[in-house]
Amino acid sequence: MEDSRSYEALGASSAKTGIYTAISSQDKGLFHGSFCKIIPDVLAGDPNYCLALHSDGTGTKSIVAYLLYNMRQNSSHTLENDPSIFSSLAQDALVMNTDDLLCIGATGPFIVSNTIGRNRFLIDDKIVQAIIEGYSNFASTMALTGIGIYLSGGETADIGDLVRTLVVDASVFCRLKRKDVIDGSRVVAGDVIIGLASDGVANYETYYNSGIGSNGLTLARHVLLKGPLRDRFPEVSEPSLNTSALCGYDKIYAAYRGQYCVTDYVEELGMTVGHALLSPTRTYAPVIKRVLEHLDERHIHAIVHCTGGGQTKCAGLNTDVSFIKNDMFSIPPIFKLIQKASGLSSNEMYQVFNMGHRMELIVDPTVAHAVINISKEFGVEAKEIGFCTTGPEYKVAIQEGSKLLRYYE
Repeated sequence: MEDSRSYEALGASSAKTGIYTAISSQDKGLFHGSFCKIIPDVLAGDPNYCLALHSDGTGTKSIVAYLLYNMRQNSSHTLENDPSIFSSLAQDALVMNTDDLLCIGATGPFIVSNTIGRNRFLIDDKIVQAIIEGYSNFASTMALTGIGIYLSGGETADIGDLVRTLVVDASVFCRLKRKDVIDGSRVVAGDVIIGLASDGVANYETYYNSGIGSNGLTLARHVLLKGPLRDRFPEVSEPSLNTSALCGYDKIYAAYRGQYCVTDYVEELGMTVGHALLSPTRTYAPVIKRVLEHLDERHIHAIVHCTGGGQTKCAGLNTDVSFIKNDMFSIPPIFKLIQKASGLSSNEMYQVFNMGHRMELIVDPTVAHAVINISKEFGVEAKEIGFCTTGPEYKVAIQEGSKLLRYYE
């Protein structure tokens, strides 16, 4: 893929090239092109079933909660030091797992183990309690939509020597029939790409979601939030980011170079910058479950969770086609603000962020309208955003106005 130097200069990577190299020699599981690794049913020994275990987390989104928790406004709108600010991190950690598993056709039940790593001098027991309650609350909400999430416990580690503030991760396990696995191998030229919006208010959500998800928060924080936060809370940035030059790049890539405090209200966002960045990662589980229940799975050729890699994530599917995205959603305000504040190229923005939709279904054209209608029943905007084709030398192309952004393998 193309330009991601701003993100990498901050110590993160959207392409994760080094990680993929590190695991290249590992067994790929039963379905080599599947979105998650799938193994035989070693528990029951049933050849008709398979298993998947997935681990992910909130990344650096927990730092936003930490800053909101600790900040005070010198106004009548003083923020309460409320540990419930951290509770939505549980949803972030869960959804980053469950929604990846949706992409192989798994809709539960899901068994969860959570891991919290903290600096106990900065993250007290009430915060841990709020996160654990967040897991229970989200599981209860999903149960109302028919999604079974079962909490099996976890680990809270006091590792201040390793963790500067807080890490919130989870592992999710599921079992499914092999015949129900979706691995991307059926994708062909002529398929259409249906996008499910990342912002708005789904009918299983309680308030407006900015659409940020849990990817690109390192970049978003540093380009939106301002230096005094770094100076007041040195624990929220990697020390070497504060040097005048890093990894051969100009000092523009230094930590917290933006103009906002987390408590600043921005009219375009309709909320504070902090709450826009902390918007819980939306799950599409209720939508995907109903799609797979009501439509012939043979017509659902692939499902893509547009997380690490953003709108280029589909390039990793087990197929030789190219993906043309020529009718994208309007870009949500949070991403416009990030690009305006940073001056990042559109190529990089689409490679790091979801830019308006975080779930894609690649389907036979005959079921496209049915998928869109099902999504809208849940209050999640959906539309046909592109199609699959053969021939172009590039793997993904995104139409932005009159400009065609190309990404190569």
